[in-house]
Amino acid sequence: MLTLSSTPSSQQFNKGFTLLEVLIAVAIFSIISLSSFTIFDTVLKGDATAKQHSARQNELQRAFLIIERDLTQIARRSIRLNGEAPLERLIQNSSDSFASEEQAIAFVRHGWTNPGLLLPRSDMQAVAYRLVEETLERLHFNFVDSVVGEEPKVRPLISDVTELSFEYFDGKEWQETWPQKSLPLAIAIEVETKDYGLIRRQFLVPGDGKIKKKSAVGKRS
Repeated sequence: MLTLSSTPSSQQFNKGFTLLEVLIAVAIFSIISLSSFTIFDTVLKGDATAKQHSARQNELQRAFLIIERDLTQIARRSIRLNGEAPLERLIQNSSDSFASEEQAIAFVRHGWTNPGLLLPRSDMQAVAYRLVEETLERLHFNFVDSVVGEEPKVRPLISDVTELSFEYFDGKEWQETWPQKSLPLAIAIEVETKDYGLIRRQFLVPGDGKIKKKSAVGKRS
């Protein structure tokens, strides 16, 4: 005899998700998404910071290479400004043509590339360094003796500089100014930056006598 099931088909239910299970799943997904975004954002920020540090290091290295090239090729020649008579001193600590609120330096250097003197200028170059609006700038003229009304070419070297100073070594001690008509044995440049603090570099120049070359980079205590 065939026996039929007493359970009606209307009583058979398909089991689904409860509201609590859905909320838990959404919460877990949100936590995973937030963690992934945080990791991704940290990686992007780290990469951007690394690029900024690398660019800053390149800026400093390039600037000090230029400064070293200029100072080590300093010439025993004075500067003539605006068609006037040559200045008496070989190194100018300040000048109206290189005016700034901070200490500046100006001199003539050898070695400005001009193969065979093909260009209508000398292979010597009048250069200067100054601090303007927290930027260390290098200035130069097309001609070693500038003519009346000639404006110097300006090249920014180091940004975020708060202080700039120079010192001159006479064989016994460092001096803040150089009033002599000769060249010192060495010139030091101190640059106070916002991120690296005090940076000091010392360069030999073709003066009289011999001293040891020194260089130092560090933060002021």
